[in-house]
Amino acid sequence: MQGHDERKERAAEWAAEQLGLKSVRLIPVSADASFRRYFRCRAGGRSLILMDAPPEREDSAPFLDVAVRLHKAGLRAPEILAFDLEQGFGLLEDFGDTLYREVLDSSHHEPIDELLELLRAMAARVATHGLPEYSDQLLQQELELFPDWYLARHKGRGLNSAERAQWQSACALLLESAAQQPRAFVHRDFHSCNLLHTPSGPAIIDFQDAVRGPVSYDFVSLVWDRYISWPRQRIEGWMRELRPALAPTVAEAEWIRCCDWMGLQRNLKIVGIFARLAYRDGKQDYLELIPRFYDYLRDVAGRYRELQALSRLLEQSECAP
Repeated sequence: MQGHDERKERAAEWAAEQLGLKSVRLIPVSADASFRRYFRCRAGGRSLILMDAPPEREDSAPFLDVAVRLHKAGLRAPEILAFDLEQGFGLLEDFGDTLYREVLDSSHHEPIDELLELLRAMAARVATHGLPEYSDQLLQQELELFPDWYLARHKGRGLNSAERAQWQSACALLLESAAQQPRAFVHRDFHSCNLLHTPSGPAIIDFQDAVRGPVSYDFVSLVWDRYISWPRQRIEGWMRELRPALAPTVAEAEWIRCCDWMGLQRNLKIVGIFARLAYRDGKQDYLELIPRFYDYLRDVAGRYRELQALSRLLEQSECAP
């Protein structure tokens, strides 16, 4: 028997008031890795999404700010019909249920071509003034999720002093590479489950953590996907295809390394986050996603002489999933 959901009742009352209705029925749509929840409701023949973002857990002001930036850039983000920051409730445009996860296929180009074009548009047109910086400090904090939550907590495998020094050296290389890239708008979680396929083109959701940061970041988020493992040859082809738009002054070989090393930073973070979600937040299903990302780490780290120590660590049997 399900427990009483007082907050859902409050959300329904708030939505009904905003829509001028006596009541609305909220149908669960999804929850994500944060404390946000999403429901669907209907009003005047139109389907809407209600966002429930408890204010003591989630600051929704960045979501509203980034939505305005995306709209001004001519990109598809949900229209915001009403939002109450104090209560953490919002009524949003409903883009439907077709995630790009469902239409991407490693043997077809068209759907991902739409997303590559979206990457170009975001980098060129979305204003970044006033956004938080994707600083070295933040990138390093994210990297530390891997030894802290994946290795130490999940695998029971701490780093000795020599390994810790090698880890810090590898992190320094990744951060230096990120700092040398052109800066642009970064969605920060640009992947097939945060992009909706609509008749009018791709629609963007879950953008509240956007920052100003390395221009390759959203690209690597897209191509090292949690459900589709793209062939290396195809990933490198997309790197070359995007370079004239995203990093025209960066030599091709350097750009490929920038993308690879940015992907390493993100995927080390992702493996650590999935372990943290399992052990801190009780979301055990995320552990099942780790092996694919760990394979990405092993593949890319093994390609670079400068990252041999990291590659050796990843290949150890007590570290592998």
